[in-house]
Parts: sequence; C-alpha cells; structure tokens
Amino acid sequence: MSEDSSSALLTDHYELTMLQGALHSGAAARRSVFEMFARRLPEGRRYGVVAGTGRFLDLLERFRFRSEELDFLSDNGVVDEPTLNWLSEYRFSGNVWGYGEGEAYFPGSPILVVESSFAEAVVLETLALSVYNHDSAIASAATRMSVAAGDRPLIEMGSRRTHERSAAAAARAAYVAGFATSSNLEAGRSYGVPTGGTAAHAFTLLHDSEQHAFKAQLESMGAGTTLLVDTYDVERAVRHAVELAGPELGAVRIDSGDLAATASRVRDQLDALGATGTRIVVTGDLDEHSIQALAVAPVNGYGVGTSLVTGSGAPTVSLVYKLVARARGLEPNAPLEPVAKRSIGKPSRGGRKWAVRRLDDRDVAVAEEVFPHEPPELVGTRPLLRPLVTDGETVGRESVHEARERHRATVAELPEQALRMSRGEAALPTVFH
Repeated sequence: MSEDSSSALLTDHYELTMLQGALHSGAAARRSVFEMFARRLPEGRRYGVVAGTGRFLDLLERFRFRSEELDFLSDNGVVDEPTLNWLSEYRFSGNVWGYGEGEAYFPGSPILVVESSFAEAVVLETLALSVYNHDSAIASAATRMSVAAGDRPLIEMGSRRTHERSAAAAARAAYVAGFATSSNLEAGRSYGVPTGGTAAHAFTLLHDSEQHAFKAQLESMGAGTTLLVDTYDVERAVRHAVELAGPELGAVRIDSGDLAATASRVRDQLDALGATGTRIVVTGDLDEHSIQALAVAPVNGYGVGTSLVTGSGAPTVSLVYKLVARARGLEPNAPLEPVAKRSIGKPSRGGRKWAVRRLDDRDVAVAEEVFPHEPPELVGTRPLLRPLVTDGETVGRESVHEARERHRATVAELPEQALRMSRGEAALPTVFH
C-alpha cells in the first residue's frame, strides 16, 4: 500500500452497516470507549508482546473515504446515502491510549483504549485488530526466539513464506522483539530495520564449480561475507572457503542436516585451518525450541523464516475490540456508564480502565494491575498506557528502535519463569481493582 493510499476499506462490511444503523437510531454520536485486549494468551505462552502500534497510527492517518472508496460502497449498495455523506467527512477526532510498542501484555491487559463517538470508533475495529493481531503474534514468537538465542544474533528470513505485505510487517515486529536484521528490503526502507543477505544455493549451482562460486562472491563482497557451505559436501566446502578467503573469512552458513553435529565439525575444521574468527550461522526450519537446543553448539547466529512469520504455532493472538463504556445521553459531557458482554466463554469487563505493572523491591514484575480510574503514581508501579492520539492528532509516534529498546527493558524486568520455553500459565496475574 502506497503512502498516499486510503486504508478505509481495510475493514469488514458489518462495521459500516453498524454505523448506518447507529446514524439511523441517533446513537452514533454517543461518546464511547472501546478497548482491545486478549482474554487469554496462546496456549502455553507466558506473556505476549504488543506490536503494530506504529503501523496502526500510520494507517489511522490514512483512514479516509475518498471518491474511489465512496463510489465502491455506493455501487455495491453497502450503505445508504446519509451514511456515505457521513463517511465522506470522516476524520478521527477522538483520543487513543495504548501500551507502548514492545511492551509485554497479559490476559485482560487493556492494550488499546479508543474514546470518541461510537461512529468514529466502531469503524476502526477491523483495522486495529488486523494490525495488532498479526504483528503481536510475530513479536510474541520472536521474543521467545530471542530469549532462546541469548547473545547470539537472529536474522529474520521469512519473506518467502508469507504474503508480500505481511513480510515487511513481520520483519518489523521481529526487530522490535529482538531480531538483529532482516532479509526484507521493504522493511528496511519503510521502517528502518537493518537488512542483510549474501547468497543461496542457486548461486553455487549457477557456477561451474563451488570454488568458482566462492571466488566470485568473495571478489564481489569481500572476505567478510558469509559463504553457504552445504550445497554439496560441507567439509570440502569449508576447506575451499578458507583456501580462497584466508582466515579473514567472515562466516559460513549451514542450512541442512544435523545442525548441532555439523556445526561442531565445522568449528573444529575452521580452527584447524586457522580461521578461528570465522563465525557459523545456521538456518533451516528453526523455532525457539530448536534454537534453545543449539545453545551448547558452536553457533554464532541463527536465521529464522517459516516459524517466525507464522507465529510459531500461534498465527494470531486473538485480540478483541469491545465497547466497554458509553455515555447515558448525547450531551458532550454526559457521564460514561460501563457496558459489558455476558456471552458464555466470551465475557468482557465493563468500564474504562487504566493499567500499571507492579514491581517488587528488586524491580522484578509481580503483577498486572487494572483500575477503573487513573491510579496515582506510586513507588513500585509503572504506568502502561500512554497517549497515542489526542483530539485526532497523533502524539505517540516513535521509531522502531525506541520500541525495540522498550521491549529489551520490559523483558529484563519479567520474572525468570516468564522466560522458560516450556509450556506454562501467564507469568503475571492480572488483578482487576
């Protein structure tokens, strides 16, 4: 989607029919509060990661119904003429608060709070959920991989395993949650994610011999490049690589076989050949569990693709966007009253909420606390909601690097059990006051 295109039709049909009905009943102007939250974490996960905030704010600014969008709605009879007229002037003028991007969340955390008229807020439901559900799923998988990798860098390599637009968004979310680089150039251009890449097996197969391929890559990219050594015979390839590049060879990549055993043999061979500083990067259907299993192997970095961009078994985090409060009348200052869904298995908690993270005297998180009013700033608590949009003006935009730093700090304050790869319950209880 280009920077000047509209995001208004990235929504569901029923959002606009609800709008039409509310305009007809006169309730569309009622001041309302919607909240986005997860009733539970994906099975076995101990915390989730908020991601997509920056992308949502960009799309919100482009949520405009231009003549092209209005013509489509009219030609297909989606809504009536009064609704089309209302949409033609749509500009979000309300307020949005949210957890900072990169922040951890738990069941019931009010990740996003939208306050405006019912009409202005309801049409944002699908847009918000599609962005946050995708990006938070990727970030929630990426953080587990980052924890498993420790100090060893991770490369995002999933572009060819997902939709072309999802690929850039996934690379962005992975970077927020600790990945070092991405193979996706659009993620670099659009979001400032560091990118990198060298060569695939096709490059080796193109040339008359492996030595010829290695020589061409080294002459083109320098001795610091990474040579892929498992196209034919790994031991022979490593020998050729060091003969051609010398001990200054940057890295070798292994993409198949028993990665731990092969990496050990390659490390011994590199050291014996004098290439003690040459790094070993492994790729090939890795996830957080296989990364953790490689912790004792002589590996210097990991490349992850399919498992990352599919959320490592949880491609969505099942966030919902629910009306939790609305004014008693149409007056601008009419008091808000809580409303809540009572459906079996899908309840919601009524009322506008504020959240803080409770910390112990060692600055380790012990609870997520949610209040029906803005709580005073107290020692041992950290406010979680920050202004994102004020009176229709974006005020909470920040760089992906700032979100990445927030995530690093957030993970550092989580209790030890939150970082275990084994299946478990949410690491923090969510306490509703």
